[in-house]
Amino acid sequence: MTTRDLTTDLEGGIAAASQAVRAGQLIVVPTDTVYGVGADAFSPTAVRRLLDAKGRTRSQPPPVLIGRPETLDALVADVPGWLRRLLGEVWPGALTVVLQAQPSLTWDLGETHGTVAVRVPADERTRRLLDVTGPLAVSSANRTGEPPATTVGEAEEMLGDTVTVYLDGGSTADAVPSTILDATGSSPRVLRQGAVALETLHAFNNTIEPAQDAP
Repeated sequence: MTTRDLTTDLEGGIAAASQAVRAGQLIVVPTDTVYGVGADAFSPTAVRRLLDAKGRTRSQPPPVLIGRPETLDALVADVPGWLRRLLGEVWPGALTVVLQAQPSLTWDLGETHGTVAVRVPADERTRRLLDVTGPLAVSSANRTGEPPATTVGEAEEMLGDTVTVYLDGGSTADAVPSTILDATGSSPRVLRQGAVALETLHAFNNTIEPAQDAP
């Protein structure tokens, strides 16, 4: 287990993290919302290791982070026009979208029922890492039921040596997680209200339903 300070050694941190990903190990990275624990999205063993580290089952598959918006079309079967316009405004940023996955993809993220949740993070350092590793399965860097980590120390305290490389990027900008938008059906709906407000989403599609626990 190693910790690399991205503020003093960005390239070294990216190299160490990408090596760990290629070996099927877990890494912790800063994002624009909270710290995330990541694994090679195309390695079922690595994804299983991620779920075990968090204390999750296959019924809670992790989202996938990508480095560039144009990568989305390689992972999903269809992007509605209104959603493409929305993503053009908010990505990179704190919006995770759930879409039908490309049926040809050879991965196993868990019980996704043919869907995938995708986001382009706004943290430039993490996007540079994603350019090297390709898509990563990334979930908040905490044990299930615990608050999400906003510092690398909080992540290490919860995940310990289940993670091979911790990338320290300082305190994350915002403790609010991403908004999750399900666009797989005819009636899009917010699964989790987060950093992107419902009003922002409604500017592109006013039929989007709010999260069930929204006030």
